[in-house]
Order: sequence, then structure tokens, then C-alpha cells
Amino acid sequence: MSAGLVRTAIAALALIGCLPALLSAGPPLLQHPGTYTGNQGVAGWLMSEKLDGIRGYWTGKQLLTRQGRVIHAPAWFTEKLPPFALDGELWRKRNDFAFVQQTVLDTEPSKNWREITYNIFEVPVADGDFPARLDKAVQWFGAHPAPQVRIIEQIACQGTDHLDAFLGSIESMGGEGVVVKDPSLPFQAGRSAHVLKVKNFRDMEGTVIAHNPGKGKFEGMLGSLTLRLENGIQFKLGTGFTLAHRKAPPPIGSSVTFKYHGFTRNGVPRFASFMRVRRD
Repeated sequence: MSAGLVRTAIAALALIGCLPALLSAGPPLLQHPGTYTGNQGVAGWLMSEKLDGIRGYWTGKQLLTRQGRVIHAPAWFTEKLPPFALDGELWRKRNDFAFVQQTVLDTEPSKNWREITYNIFEVPVADGDFPARLDKAVQWFGAHPAPQVRIIEQIACQGTDHLDAFLGSIESMGGEGVVVKDPSLPFQAGRSAHVLKVKNFRDMEGTVIAHNPGKGKFEGMLGSLTLRLENGIQFKLGTGFTLAHRKAPPPIGSSVTFKYHGFTRNGVPRFASFMRVRRD
């Protein structure tokens, strides 16, 4: 066999050896909240503020977005994180999503990371109920202090009135909403009826498939976006945009978040209004 063929064979074997790692790459197995309707019994559950940042999943070795993209955090930010998985929100303050997204998803970490905190709300894979899992993180950071890390406060919910009052206080401070969670269960990935997000509006995401031209005062700019939802439904989203968005609309293929209030008979979100472009 010639030297060239040997080198080719070695390269092929090396690639085959890498295939399992390549195939295993992908989004982390996250727990996703359902939506609170007011009918679920949540007394005795734990509730916390839902932070509006970028979700960060720590694998024990690297920080990933919810879609499995590597977050290029500075070494000092991750050096005290544990060798086990964490799930949390990368965040700075309320109504500050744009700053967090720009900082966290930049491929070259900037000095702005000094203003980002990692707010832990779950310890996936750990044994035990929810408080026991969170306590694993509390114990770790008690022994390995990391000033940028917070464990999100969990408050025992006394019932719907208590939940409504807590949600009202969060919203009055500009917060996005609340998460309530059954504390008695082991961790389970996927959509869960035992973890619920509570808001006075609902939000969801769609993929931009077309730009529709504006008329009148928006002549020469964006009038609306045509979005495709995960279930295949398409509709036009025409409100909630800033002038900057209308001059430079979200690109085709990008994912945008919008808020809405229920659905029409045809499954189209009612009173939909643009919130933001998502890059994570």
C-alpha cells in the first residue's frame, strides 16, 4: 500500500472514531415548562421569578445554549462551576434582554461578561426531589464561591391568591413572569405539567419566512413578517416593531418571539405583537 493510501486510511479511521461524538452533539435535554391556566392546584409548589435572559446549560465541562450551541464564556466565569450539570439563566437585570444576548452569544467574550450573572434554577441528572437537587448546587458553591453565580430563590406557594400577588409584584418591577414547580418529583426532561410558567400574556416563537412591504408611513420599510409556527401554521405579524426593526427587519430564517392572547378558530395567534429576535 502506498504512503498516500495509508494516510487516507488513517484519516478515515480517525473520522469513524469521531462519529459517535459528532452524532451525540445537539441540544441538551432540558426541562420545559407548561403554561399555567389557573386550573392547576399549585399550593405547596415552589415559585420563583422567571428571568428574561439567555438559558445556559452547564454540562460539567462547557456552557451551552438551549439549542446546544457553545457559549464562549470567559475562563474566569466557568472555572468555579462544578463537574456536574446545571441549568440556569444568564442575566443582568430586568428589561435587558438585548444586552445579555449581545454579550452571551458573542464569539469573543467581552468585558461586559463582568455584568452577567448565572442564575441556577435546576440541577439536572442529580438524584432526589427538587429541593435536594438545588441543595447540591448550594453545597458546591458554599465550598467553591463564585460571585457571578446565584441560586434563584424558591418561595413556597400557599395557593392561587399567593401566586397572583407574587406575579403582580414581579410584573410591577418590570419582570417577565413566574415559574411554579412541583417540588416532590425527580428531574424529568421535556415538556412538563409539573413545571408551569405564569404570565398575564403568552409568548411563543416562529420562523421568519417572508418580509412584507409597508404602506403609508412605513413605505419602503417592513410592514409585517410572515411567520411559520412549529405546527406549520403561517400568519403575518405586523405590530410591536421599533422603527429600527422596520428599517432592518429580522432576516429570513431567523427565530422571533412574539406575545399573543389566545388563538383563532384556525389556530392563528390572536393580537400577536413582536417582542424580539432570538439568536440562541
